[in-house]
Amino acid sequence: MTQACPTFDAAPRSRFTISRSALFDWLLLITPGAIWGTSFLLIAEGLEAVGPYGVAFLRIAIGFLTLSFFPAARRPIARGDFRAILILSVTWMAFPLCMFPLAEQRVTSALTGMLNGSVPLFTAAVAGILARRLPQRGVLVGLVVGFAGAVAMALPQWRPGNDRVGVFLILAALASYGIAFNIAGPLQQRNGALPVIWRGLGMAMLMTAPLGIPEVIRANWSLGPALALLSLGAMSTGIAFVAFAIAAGRMGATRASATSFLMPVVSLLLGMIVRDEKVALLSMLGAAVCLWSAWLIRRSKEVSASSPTAR
Repeated sequence: MTQACPTFDAAPRSRFTISRSALFDWLLLITPGAIWGTSFLLIAEGLEAVGPYGVAFLRIAIGFLTLSFFPAARRPIARGDFRAILILSVTWMAFPLCMFPLAEQRVTSALTGMLNGSVPLFTAAVAGILARRLPQRGVLVGLVVGFAGAVAMALPQWRPGNDRVGVFLILAALASYGIAFNIAGPLQQRNGALPVIWRGLGMAMLMTAPLGIPEVIRANWSLGPALALLSLGAMSTGIAFVAFAIAAGRMGATRASATSFLMPVVSLLLGMIVRDEKVALLSMLGAAVCLWSAWLIRRSKEVSASSPTAR
């Protein structure tokens, strides 16, 4: 019996492979949050040329066309899920993606992005309502703290002379997201993320076309807004979804959802640096509280899922 010669490079190669895999996971976590964080700046730039419904229609249409290039998006889905995808197309796409441009006509892109950091709070609150029971103690504490942070973010907008409607429009969009994310989970588990998102974008494109196309026709186009909307559709409404779907498949939806914590930070920095937007210190503190509370909620759910009584 011959003895195999030892290979001395096996261990270093294994370490290199693990390191490269870990780096890829980090990129998958960072990329969607960074892209989605830029979307509020791109919306503001796009509004320089076209109305809010035109912005929503174009980003949805370009996102739909972008995902069409991925064969996985066109995989068949269960016939009984079309009604749920129709609801998802309203609550995740058509309605909130119209609300954000309408809001940014009244408030800054930085504030819009920071308020989006409270999406996990709305998602957890809607989940509790649908379950018809109070959340676990850790989740409940996170919700109370988080909504206090959201109030702190919005409070400076209540000064005399400020437009408060924009904040209500953002909150309506976030409540819609809370409903959508509770619907999306089971749909994506049965059919895959990309087929669900692609069909939802197609339906939302048809819904926003009657108000969006006339604004696109009347638009006063220039290169900057055109590139901003192209990036908004292809990256924020297309590629970011693909990256998030891959991340959820590799590391699980709970860990992948940590990418949303980047959005407020990116939108705040871009709003202040690129558009010279002024953000109240109280709003920044409120955003930090929201992110902390979202982390508390996520951690509480992970501990509950791993406890022996939850199995």
